[in-house]
Amino acid sequence: MAARVRIGIDLGGTKIEGLALDEAGAEIARLRIVTPQHNYDATVKAILEVVSYLERRAKVSPGDQQPASVGVGIPGTIVQSTGLVKNANSTWLNGRPLERDLAAALGRPVRCANDANCLAVSEATDGAAAGARLVFAVILGTGCGGGIAVDGNVHVGPNGLGGEWGHNPLPWATQDELPGPCCYCGEFGCIETWISGTGLARDHGEVAGVRLSGPAIAAAAEAGDAAAEASIARLEGRIGRALASVVNLLDPDAIVIGGGLSKLDRIYANVPPLIARHLFGGGTLATPVLKAQHGDASGVRGAAWLWGK
Repeated sequence: MAARVRIGIDLGGTKIEGLALDEAGAEIARLRIVTPQHNYDATVKAILEVVSYLERRAKVSPGDQQPASVGVGIPGTIVQSTGLVKNANSTWLNGRPLERDLAAALGRPVRCANDANCLAVSEATDGAAAGARLVFAVILGTGCGGGIAVDGNVHVGPNGLGGEWGHNPLPWATQDELPGPCCYCGEFGCIETWISGTGLARDHGEVAGVRLSGPAIAAAAEAGDAAAEASIARLEGRIGRALASVVNLLDPDAIVIGGGLSKLDRIYANVPPLIARHLFGGGTLATPVLKAQHGDASGVRGAAWLWGK
C-alpha cells in the first residue's frame, strides 16, 4: 500500500531540500537548509531534522500505522553489493552506508538514488515525460549528469552506474577537442567537461579570451555578441553528439533536460536536428527533447516518488 504522505529529500552539495507530497502528488510542505560541509554525521542529522519537520507539517505522528515514505536524491550512487555510497562529489558521503543509517535512525526503509535518476522519475511520473516508458533525463548544471527511468522506476544497474553518461568521452570529437580537458574523475575529455555550465565558461574563455559565467554567455548571445553566439552553438553541437550516442544505445521514448542550462529555450529547437545527424542509419529524430516541467523542484519530487505511486 502506498504511503499517505511521501517525503523527498534532495541532498545537494550546498543545500538540503525536503518536500512532502500527499497521495495525489500535491505539495504539503517544503524546507530548505544548508548542507553541513565535510561532516557525514552532521549531514545525516540534518536530513533527519528535515524529515521530522515535514512530518509535523504533514501531521504524521511518530506512532502512525502508515508513516511517511522517505526517498533521498544524492550526488552519487549506492553500490548494491555493499550498500555504500560512491562517486559522490560531496566526498564525505563516499564509502558510507547512508541508506542503512537513515533507515535505522528513522525506523523504516529509505530509498536513495542518484539525483539525475530522481529527475528522470519525477518527469516520467507527473512531468514533461509523463506516460513515457523509457525516459533519459539530463542535468545540465555546474556538472552534467544523466538518469534513466523505466515505467517510472529508477534503473540503476548492478554497478550503480545506470545513466552515468557524463563520464563517457565526448563522441565524434574533433581534432581540436582532443584529448579534452582533465575531469575530476581522472579521465580526459569527459562529456561533463564540455556540456556543463563550467564547461561552457571554460570553452568560451579559451576561444574568446573572455571569462564569463554560463548565464552571462547566454545573455551575451541573446544580445547579439558573435563570440558568445559561437560558444552557444558549439555547446549545442556537443549536446547533440552526446545525446545521439544515448539514442543509438537506449533509443528512449523521451529525453528530458533539467539544470541551469535547461533554461536555454533555443536548445529544444536546435539540438534535435544535431542529434539526428549522428543517428545510425540517419533520418529524423523521433524522440522528443523536453524541458523539465518541474524545474528546480524536479529532483526533490523524484526522490518523493522513489516508492512509486
